[in-house]
Amino acid sequence: MERISPTRSVTQEEVATFWREGVVCLRSILPVELVESMAKPIEEALVSSATTDLSEMADALESGAVAARNVDELVVASGAPRGHFKAGTDHWLLQQEFRDFALCSPLPEIVASILRSDEIRLYEDSVLVKEPGTQEKTGFHQDMSYFHLDGDLVCTTWVPLDNVTAETGAVRFVVGSHLDNTKYRPNMFVSDLAMPDTEGAEVPDYDVMVGEARIISFDTSPGDLTVHHARTIHAASGNLSRTQRRRAISVRYTGDGTRFKLVAGSPTKEHHASLSEGDFLNDESCPLAWP
Repeated sequence: MERISPTRSVTQEEVATFWREGVVCLRSILPVELVESMAKPIEEALVSSATTDLSEMADALESGAVAARNVDELVVASGAPRGHFKAGTDHWLLQQEFRDFALCSPLPEIVASILRSDEIRLYEDSVLVKEPGTQEKTGFHQDMSYFHLDGDLVCTTWVPLDNVTAETGAVRFVVGSHLDNTKYRPNMFVSDLAMPDTEGAEVPDYDVMVGEARIISFDTSPGDLTVHHARTIHAASGNLSRTQRRRAISVRYTGDGTRFKLVAGSPTKEHHASLSEGDFLNDESCPLAWP
């Protein structure tokens, strides 16, 4: 697949916003037809072994079940059907469309501008689908807590395939949290419960810390893109819509100087087996995406 260019350039103001706030929303920067072309690959990914039904996981977690019941009251009140939250990672290893999207779409060029990095490597991709009526929230978490990486130039791109609002589960970002160097524990994603055998502090529940942090979210449409720093703490509600799906592809990238660093308790990737502590990333483990 030939490389596809962004529909416009990233502005210096947008770069500054990313580094100041830890997240930036880039409006109308991806070709809509490219985004729409990923609809079929997502449906194929949803039925593959690489995708997990996180709603079922939440049912097995006490804290997750409590959170689900709280949201369930709103779902029932709205008359929405009971939906499910499905997610998976590293689809680029299994489906050529995801590999092309991660490596040949405008994303690597955009990320190079945002991170001010000469080189950009692919770390992983993720499919995140919340069907109408999905109860499960995405708990406050920090991506870097899960990543076996060491470096400041690491970010997550979030590409919506649907119109996304607060009602359907827009991502909520804690502004400036990327500037906090606290080592946080990864949690169970659909629960505030930390993963077993992990190290660090518990991620704060910003929903009960009224006035202690500024939380922002963005209504987005296909063609829009959010980019957040891997240390930016973020979350999302369930999808309370009766009819609107919330489909998104999230691609995570690294910049200059990023090294491999094992994180205790976080699942490892088979294709990272050749990497040792302190190694720079290579094409076998993390393909070069830019230039």
